Amino acid sequence: MEQLLLERSGNKCELCQSAAALKIYEVQPQTSHPEDNTIVICDKCIAQIEKTEEADLKHLGFLRTSIWSAIPGVQVVTWRLLNRLKGESWAVDSLDAMYLDEETLAWAQAGADEDNDAVEDIHKDCNGAPLQAGDTVVLIKSLDVKGSQLNAKMGTVVKNIRLVHNNTDQIEGKIEGQTIVILTKFVRKQGA
Repeated sequence: MEQLLLERSGNKCELCQSAAALKIYEVQPQTSHPEDNTIVICDKCIAQIEKTEEADLKHLGFLRTSIWSAIPGVQVVTWRLLNRLKGESWAVDSLDAMYLDEETLAWAQAGADEDNDAVEDIHKDCNGAPLQAGDTVVLIKSLDVKGSQLNAKMGTVVKNIRLVHNNTDQIEGKIEGQTIVILTKFVRKQGA
């Protein structure tokens, strides 16, 4: 079956058309037609589908063309990714242009994210670079710390930050030995 799928795909990712690092991917939940619900995709697309890396809107631009695929598995994955990106006007337009028969739509909905409208909990700096616990950031603005005489000057380096759970706009870090909460819009990831 792998050879049939590679021939069908032309040895390219059936989503983004990349020829790099191709894998056979089973679109869940499986139906009774394995050739329809198994597709050939690249590692980058797998990472986007499985959310093992942050959504890459530039890469996901392929969704504008994959909506026209006749392969049910590609249709289902495309529909699910577009629903995840409902905050983007181009994604909404692509969803509106897309047609799925009832059976394929039911399959797409059956394996869709439980909360399609949820924004992924990713802390980002002022430039949109993802922040992780332990990163080092630089203040891009001088900040007065509430309830303290401390004034954190622009350019101050804050090492080993902690992410504030349930609030992607805040991180914690130590400045002059004092742990403070800092808004992510006032920091730049060092090296970014």
